[in-house]
Amino acid sequence: MTLPRIGLGCMELSHAYGVAPPPEEGERMLRAALDDGVRLLDTATLYGGGRNEELVGRALRGRRDDAVLASKGGMAMVDGVKTIDGRPDTLRAQVDASLTRLGVERIDLYYLHRWDKTVPIAESVGALAEAVEAGKIGAIGLSEVSVARLREAVEVAPIAAVQNEYSLWSRNPELGMLEATREAGVSLVAFSPVARGFLAGAVDDPDALAAKDIRRNMPRFQPDHWPANAALLPAWRALAAEAGCTPAQLALAWVLSRGPHVVAIPGTTRLDHLRENQAAETLAVDDALLARAGELIDTATVSGPRYSAAQSDEVDAEAFATAG
Repeated sequence: MTLPRIGLGCMELSHAYGVAPPPEEGERMLRAALDDGVRLLDTATLYGGGRNEELVGRALRGRRDDAVLASKGGMAMVDGVKTIDGRPDTLRAQVDASLTRLGVERIDLYYLHRWDKTVPIAESVGALAEAVEAGKIGAIGLSEVSVARLREAVEVAPIAAVQNEYSLWSRNPELGMLEATREAGVSLVAFSPVARGFLAGAVDDPDALAAKDIRRNMPRFQPDHWPANAALLPAWRALAAEAGCTPAQLALAWVLSRGPHVVAIPGTTRLDHLRENQAAETLAVDDALLARAGELIDTATVSGPRYSAAQSDEVDAEAFATAG
């Protein structure tokens, strides 16, 4: 499966970052995105407790062939609690529910959102392989997994994509996944490629974030680490100005430079930001400047781990022994 180099992560239209826009505004934004040529929409069972899939489905009504449609299962809100459940019966039910909410007969790419560590990944992937055979999904993806888990999964069924966090300030795929996906012909889909808004200058004061914004629980936005991270921003903005682009575009250009198999799915609730992000695909940035970007914002210069201890327990992806 060949994916567009830049897609749209739809999560924050319903979930997680700040206050989501009214559904009708989100739908208008998605339709405008399609009009502008966005060809990859990424949603999930979890996002907004299913509301995000419904939103994406409404936006795609009458124009299903305009985009590659990606969703995820294996993590959902159950009685108001985020629950990781990779049992085959659960995944079968969630695929069917996703199809209903999206209003489609087939989802192009369906990820196992998280590996349920109580269930062998072969069983979870086997259930998704059944969905491929049934024509319900086109291809299988994995999210927040390690190289070891990818290798186990490909013994069961072809894997089209791995969606792990990857940005200048979260280099975890460089601990093996970047190379493993390249060698296997698997797309590496980078979520949060603009460092959860940090590299776009979207966060001036973490204390001003909405009460339920997920960044409030992330170490890099907390008082022990935020001052050191914020101190990197003036030089970062200057580097983007030297490149002749916005800070967000420089962050995306760096991610795309990591290999032709790397895809970025920045999220936004604003059409102007979406257009800014999409323009990064054709941006020409000097290799030497990209290297300087990678030195300025890196594991060694960013303060704090990407997740709290509890959040880290939910994922399988490789992690740095120190902050990063």
